[in-house]
Amino acid sequence: MPVFVYEGKTARGTKVAGERIADSKTALTAMLQKERITPFKVKEKGKEFVMPTFGGQKVTAKDLAIFFRQFSVMIDSGLPLVQCLEIIAGNQENLAFKKVLTAVRGKVETGSTLANAFNDHPKVFDQLMVNMIEAGETGGILDTILQRLSGYVEKAVKLKAAVKSAMIYPVSVVGIAVCVITLLLWKVVPIFGNLFAGLGVEMPLPTRIVMGLSHAIAVILGFPFGFVTFGGIIGLYFAYKAFYATPAGRLTVDKLLLKLPVIGMLLRKIAVARFTRTLGTLITSGVPLMEALSITARTSGNAVIEITIMKVRKAVEEGRTLTDPLRESEVFPNMVVQMIGVGEQTGAMDTMLQKIADFYEEEVDSAVKDMLTLLEPMIISFLGVSVGGVVISMYLPMFSLIAKMSG
Repeated sequence: MPVFVYEGKTARGTKVAGERIADSKTALTAMLQKERITPFKVKEKGKEFVMPTFGGQKVTAKDLAIFFRQFSVMIDSGLPLVQCLEIIAGNQENLAFKKVLTAVRGKVETGSTLANAFNDHPKVFDQLMVNMIEAGETGGILDTILQRLSGYVEKAVKLKAAVKSAMIYPVSVVGIAVCVITLLLWKVVPIFGNLFAGLGVEMPLPTRIVMGLSHAIAVILGFPFGFVTFGGIIGLYFAYKAFYATPAGRLTVDKLLLKLPVIGMLLRKIAVARFTRTLGTLITSGVPLMEALSITARTSGNAVIEITIMKVRKAVEEGRTLTDPLRESEVFPNMVVQMIGVGEQTGAMDTMLQKIADFYEEEVDSAVKDMLTLLEPMIISFLGVSVGGVVISMYLPMFSLIAKMSG
């Protein structure tokens, strides 16, 4: 039997690590969870899979959505599992994903379950996918599970794309505006400054402010300070990445993001949609509630939500209902808590969770449109004030000069 190295956390939050003998990663994960240890890293000793990046390629959520949709249709048509994987891998354009699928097919051919084969590639197939596939294989409903999984991934891709497309416009416009203003201050304004100095024109306050900014930009971007500035920006970026990689840093940043005026509300709605969709899909697929809550917490994408869900899991483990700890957390809206409570009482919590997810995904779409409507006049005002302000401040001394010459 293979030896696995693991790292995880106990129910009290203490970090643990060690080695165990088990049949597979899935078996070891189940063993650890029974001991109330939540594993976040499990690998076979001496055999760590490294995700290939051929030509910079990586497996995207869209690749996975297409894969699960094709896979579910083929399985539903009655094709053997190995043949399905062979066909999809053969037609796969993403070379990184093709190699992963070929490895999965090879392991399934040797008698391994599909869940175990997926579990060997954690950078492509997360624990949610592995557990759902395992539930489908155990219950003999793999085709149904694949359909649910394809629907889940497609909805996740759609949600991510909606938010991403909403941010492209304001970020690109503001970025271009900053570049244009910087170029004006760095290269154009000094020409006017030399002209005014040569003519002996008295410069008004707005012009002096712009000239001061121009001088500061010239110093910051010029030699040798330009290299220092560039290095400082790169250093800040890597410092932020290192800070966010720590549990405390991630929690701090995620808390701040949730408290932002407009973005915070949108992120909260996205978190609710993802939580309800993930938990509902897992419960519908036959994954036990405690395990489903652990997976949902790890795939929440926000440290605040993850901690909240783990507290909810602990409360449920102690015999409480799901509703009470959710209400006490004050992270989830009242309506969500009430609907989950109704689902618990009626025994239709999976259906209720899917309905909440549908509602909040529509809310995210609406919030994105509202945000764009709100941001558009703000961006136009920013462009008008910044670019127009620089141009007008350069013309003010010329008006004074023309008035003096006319007099």
